[in-house]
Amino acid sequence: MILLIDGRSGSGKTTFSAKLHSILGWPVIHLEDVYPGWSGLQKASAAVAETILNPALPADERGYRRWDWYASEFAEWVPTPPDSSLIVEGCGAVTEANLAAARAIGDGNAWGVWVELDTQTRFARAMARDDHFEEHWDMWAEQESQHMAKHNPQQLVDWTINVPEQLTWKL
Repeated sequence: MILLIDGRSGSGKTTFSAKLHSILGWPVIHLEDVYPGWSGLQKASAAVAETILNPALPADERGYRRWDWYASEFAEWVPTPPDSSLIVEGCGAVTEANLAAARAIGDGNAWGVWVELDTQTRFARAMARDDHFEEHWDMWAEQESQHMAKHNPQQLVDWTINVPEQLTWKL
């Protein structure tokens, strides 16, 4: 089974995927490791279907080059965990192509989740998490808006989670 978790920055995607990982033990691919820098949302989104989950590739050739945020360059190749349930989380995870690839390698067992949270709370969370994010917030938000306009992930998903400001996960 493959789960694609999408949503805007600070909405709770990483927290949700970490909770699922702790309960289910499924490996998690964070698109934050795939984005090639602050302007790379679309490239990372495309990489999901092109290299991470591509059903045309042999399982041992699926994966991605990890982005080293400190060196601002690609680092090592990270293979997609083979023959297992998997979570891919990050803005850009849900597109028609990504869902189709996930369904193809997941024997039809793939679902999309959209995580929703108000802008003010998302902004506060993002700033608390990363000192360098504020200078990139507007550019990143524009990329998120472009992703949403082009791919309409909110309509493609199977579930939407509306996250309250304070959330205790009880799964």
